[in-house]
Amino acid sequence: MRSVGVEEELLLVDSDGTPRAVSGVVLAALPDGSTLEKELHREQLEIATRPRHTIEGLAKEVRRWRGEAAAGARRAGAELAALATSPLPVNPSISSGDRYRRLEEEFGLTALEQLTCGCHVHVSVDSDDEGVAVLDRIQPWLPALVALSANSPYWQGRDTRYASYRSRVWGRWPSTGAMEHFGSAENYHRQVQGMLATGTLLDEGMIYFDARLSRHYPTVEVRVPDVCLEADDTVLIAALVRALVETAARSWAEGGPVDDTGVGLARLASWRAARSGLCGELVDPATLTPAPAETVVRALLAHVSEALRDSGDMELVKEHLEVLLERGNGAHVQRELLRRTGSLRGVVEECARRTVR
Repeated sequence: MRSVGVEEELLLVDSDGTPRAVSGVVLAALPDGSTLEKELHREQLEIATRPRHTIEGLAKEVRRWRGEAAAGARRAGAELAALATSPLPVNPSISSGDRYRRLEEEFGLTALEQLTCGCHVHVSVDSDDEGVAVLDRIQPWLPALVALSANSPYWQGRDTRYASYRSRVWGRWPSTGAMEHFGSAENYHRQVQGMLATGTLLDEGMIYFDARLSRHYPTVEVRVPDVCLEADDTVLIAALVRALVETAARSWAEGGPVDDTGVGLARLASWRAARSGLCGELVDPATLTPAPAETVVRALLAHVSEALRDSGDMELVKEHLEVLLERGNGAHVQRELLRRTGSLRGVVEECARRTVR
């Protein structure tokens, strides 16, 4: 069975809900063996699970590291919030380190404003060839993951009208988004080296495709989700991504065709998912026309159902999915909280509580 691991970026917030630049304080006090790491801004942290072969094991680890990060934040006088953007106005501060300083110098306001929190899912593959075959087959379904995970409706104190505004802010980097089919591992690496040769990117770490081969692990890394408000939603996304990778790998092994949706249509589908989330229409991968978001999400479930049954994850995924569809994604929850509490501070306070429950 393929292993799966998750990286989550999380906000550090003050008692008034504004992001607080205390990541250095939090990290300095951590015990040996912690997987918490700094990120681009001092107002955020990253947690990373180990590769797990069971979704139940992954769920325990996600909760463990969220809990440890929250405890560290409280020791530094802050709270941890699984929010993909800050609802309240903030002037972020870049973390220490040569690479981060170079990002700030080269990319200016794009880097300074990039206080965003995503979720990256790693799924093991047997080879780069298999990994690239997976990349060439999963793109049509990635917008559904954006919609499910969407958790960033607010930006600098304003309602953006988007469900995932993080994905729009993230798109300001020069190498983000959907890519054309690679066809082979050789061509994938050739294209990456060609991009680096332009001098536009600092290093291979800036290959910010929607999904890519990991530089450090034998995995495919899916990078489109927002960080999820609820740990259960992170687990759901991870299970769906693993099943999506397995389904694509089987199709490749059986000689199945690559989907011929072009980059232009893929980018439109991604934009629609960021705008609508689960509260409107998405682009149906089968027809490339609008369809209710729930219809597209259930089509994704059907697409990966064989892989989910084989891994024993079908019932867990169905249960978590029904809860999410009934409750709404993080963007919907945040808007409901604003209606209920009347303040963005109240939104952040409740979201911090839900982050570790």
